[in-house]
Parts: sequence; C-alpha cells; structure tokens
Amino acid sequence: MKRKTKNGVFAAIRAAAVTHKTLSAGTLLCAAASVLASLLPPLLLARIIDDLTGGAPLVFAAALAYFGSLALEGVLSSAQETLLEMFGQKMTHALRSEMSRKLTSLSAATLSAQNPGEVAARFSGDVDTVEALFTSGVISMAADACRILSIFVVIAIKNTGLALLLLLVLPILAVFTRYVQKRMLSAQLENRRAVAAISGQVPEALHNIRTIHALGLEKYMEKRYDRRIGESYAAVEKTNFYDAIYSPVVLVLNAVVVGVVMLMSASGNAKVLTLFGMSVGTSVAVINYISRIFTPIETLGMEIQTIQSAMAGVKRIDAFLAQPERERPAEAGSAQPPRGQVTLSHVTFGYGERTVLSDLSFTVEAGQQATLVGRTGAGKSTVFKLLLGLYPPEKGRITIGGVDVSQITDRQRRSCVGCVEQHFARVPGTVLDQITLGDPLIPREMAENAAGLAGLTDTIRSFPAGFDTPCTDGMFSQGEWQLLSIARAAANPGVLLLDEITANLDAETEARVMEALRRACVGRTVLSISHRVYESLGGRIIEIKALDDASAERAC
Repeated sequence: MKRKTKNGVFAAIRAAAVTHKTLSAGTLLCAAASVLASLLPPLLLARIIDDLTGGAPLVFAAALAYFGSLALEGVLSSAQETLLEMFGQKMTHALRSEMSRKLTSLSAATLSAQNPGEVAARFSGDVDTVEALFTSGVISMAADACRILSIFVVIAIKNTGLALLLLLVLPILAVFTRYVQKRMLSAQLENRRAVAAISGQVPEALHNIRTIHALGLEKYMEKRYDRRIGESYAAVEKTNFYDAIYSPVVLVLNAVVVGVVMLMSASGNAKVLTLFGMSVGTSVAVINYISRIFTPIETLGMEIQTIQSAMAGVKRIDAFLAQPERERPAEAGSAQPPRGQVTLSHVTFGYGERTVLSDLSFTVEAGQQATLVGRTGAGKSTVFKLLLGLYPPEKGRITIGGVDVSQITDRQRRSCVGCVEQHFARVPGTVLDQITLGDPLIPREMAENAAGLAGLTDTIRSFPAGFDTPCTDGMFSQGEWQLLSIARAAANPGVLLLDEITANLDAETEARVMEALRRACVGRTVLSISHRVYESLGGRIIEIKALDDASAERAC
C-alpha cells in the first residue's frame, strides 16, 4: 500500500511562515510602511512650491522634512528588500527540506522511474524560481499594487480629471497585462521542460561515455543536446519578446497621460479646469505621482515574469510532492529486529507488465548459506530487492525470522539484513562514516570490529587520522573498496546478501575478499549470487529458473 500526502509548495511555505512569525510580520509591516512613505515626498514638495509661488520664503524645516521623507522612503525600501531576501531564503530552506523528506519517502519503484535530471532540476532551478516568487514576486507585487491604489486615491483628491483618465487607461493596461501573463506562463513551462531534458541528458552522457566514444556517437549526442538547447532558447525568446514589448507600452502610456493632463490644465477652458485645474505645486506633485504610478506598473511586468516562472516551478514541484509515498510500518519501540530463517512463500513479482518471478518458494534456515543460480534475467537480483524491502511482492509472502519483510521498520532493517554489491557506493565523510552511514545503532566499536572482520584494520590505521580520515576516491584499491563494502554490510545484520561481489576482481584480490567473507558469514544466514562464493563457502544451491522454464527450487 502506498499513501498520498496533501503537502505541496504552499503548504510547506505556510508552515515556514508560521515558524518564522516575527520575520513574516516584519516583512509585511515594512512593505506597508514603504508604501505609505512613498506618498510623502510629492505632497511635501507641492506644499513647498505653492508657498514659494505665493511669496512665502523657503522654510528650512520644510526643506528638511522633504529631504527627510526621501531618506525615509529609501531606508524603508532597502529594509523591505533585505527582509524579502531573508524571507525568501527561509521559504526556500523549508521547501528544500520538504522535498528532501519526500525523496526519502518514495518507494524504490517510484524512484527508479524518475529521470535523475528531472529530479535535480526540481531541487535546483525550480526551487530557485520559487524563492524569487517571494524575494521579487508576490510580496513586491502586492506592495506595488497597494502603492498604485494609494497614489490613485491621492490623485483623485488632487485632480479629478486625471483620476478619470486613469480609470480609462488602467483597465486597458490590465487586459494587456493579462494577455502577456498567459503567454509568458506558457513559455516558462516550455522552458522548464526543455531545461529538465537537458539536465537529464548530461548524466546520461557521462554514464555512457565509454560506449559513446567506442561507437563514435559524439556527433549524435551533440545533435541531441543542441536540439534540447534549441527548444529551451525558443521558449526563452518567447518570454523575452513579451517582456520586451511590455515596458515600452507602459512608458508610452505614461508619457501620453502626462501630456494630456498638462494640455488640459493649460487649456483655459473653465469647464475643463474644474476637472484638471491645479496649482503649480499640485501640478509638480501630480507629474511626480504619474511617474510613481506607472513605475510600479512597469515593475509589475517584471514581477509577472518572475511569478509566471515561479508558478511553472510550483506546478513541477507540486507534481513531485504529490507522488504516493511508500507505506511504512509503525516503529516498534524497543522490539528487537528479526534474525534467522529466510522464507519466500509462493512469491510472484514483476516490473510493470513484465513478470519476473512466478510462484517462487524456498527457505534458508538460520545460519545456513545458500547460492542463487539461474540465467540472466531469471530474477536472482530481484529476490535480493524483495528481501531488502525495496519492492513489495505482488503475491505471496517474504519473511525473515518469521516476520514479514513489509513489517520490518526502517530502524530495524539494517540490523536485520545487509547487502554487499559489486560496486561500492561512497558517501561524503570519513572512513568510519562509510561503515556506519551515520547510523546511531552502529557505534564506533561495532564499526571497527566489522572492519577487522573484513581485514581492513591495518590499512585504515595507516591513514593519518585512522578511521576519522576523510574518505577520497584513490585511498583504497578496488579490492579494498569491496572489503569496505563487506564491513559496511556486516556491521550488525543477521542476514547477509552477496550480489556478484567477486565479478570484477583478480584472483589474488578475490582470495582476500573470500577470506574476509568467511569471517563475516560466521553465525549469519547468507544468500549469494555467485558460483565462486558457493565454491568457496559451500552451502546449498537454489536454482531460480526463468519463467519459460517455471520458477523452481533444486537443493544440492
């Protein structure tokens, strides 16, 4: 069973906003104060000019108040930007944390179906656009909208005719803005899809670089990459086109409105002057306000682009967060992890529509060693994946120590079953971290004992900081990496799975690895996929036949 969560981008953001209440409230209050402060300078300037034209001398206090209002506006605007940046970083951190939690909660089947480039693009580019949604998007857009509304109210009081003119112009601008908004959203989605495809192609090329060079496919890969880049450029060009035409339209409207108001106020017609008449100081303030009302409208164009880009990212992240999570059994407190007998009872399993195992049954008693054999594709590695709990069987039951694998908790799993694979997967950290993987249930002493079982103690202690030496690519030979893999898997579990671990080793290294295995397998239930392991460790053979021969067990 899988469960679906209702968590999404905005749910994670709301939770972060509640967590950082002071920052959230401070950002909103600063934005509101910045809007109000932007109204003061034109009003103070109008008062000063009217006094001067009326014959009154310039008062130092009035000039100081005007320049003080400009300074206050600048300080509040700067504070708003700073708080928005901090707020955006908090939101981004919360979102990436939720995505990381989601990634670890997805089932192996869901993860294996993911394009690595797509996932990486969601964690990097898409999250960055969502951060911009707050640093230069929604809140800034709301502040600009409030600034426009506030200026409009002041203009309506100072010049009724201009307010009526703006009532005619602004709806036209709103319709134009909506048109641009829709086109830009479509272009942003196209660009996101193209960027994700590019991100996926890079690791694909790196993974298959030897094959590409061997078959001379460099030109083919280059053309594929160029085609994806072309798709991205085409989408970006659409976005740039709509962004480019938006600002000039706003600037032209600004100039037209200023020109009309000035002509009307100088017309000398009594009826016209009842609507457009104003003093010299008021005209200066009105011109200032017209510029101030069109400047945020122009800014809204850029904010619309930011928001549309962010909404494209929000949709993609929401799709990632909406994926069903694997069902986890409840933690059993102090319950001991199951150990001992391994049983598969009438197990059927497949990947999608392709069935790999059908009605497979076998038992390996506690402390026994068994080797799975069968032709390629028969399902040997699939048996290991089922025992590790990576996939649930479609039919049948799998138990370890009498406990269904699906009921083994994440906390118990590592103490229950360990797996040694062909290639060692290094994690960031020290040599000790390679063995413990940060698991608090694997103390240092247990990890050092596991390294001793693998025959690595002397090698590790020869490093400058011993087990605390940072792990790098070249510090171990191929065989020693495999021994380290044995130490990691054999730190505590009762069941040990060995997946073709000697396939890529020379005879001398293989002998060293097999000697380490003999020590590590003592007292454990062992399943392997390797004739060499069987020849060295003995035990029994379990034959996994391909479906055209029917799955069966043959004990030897």
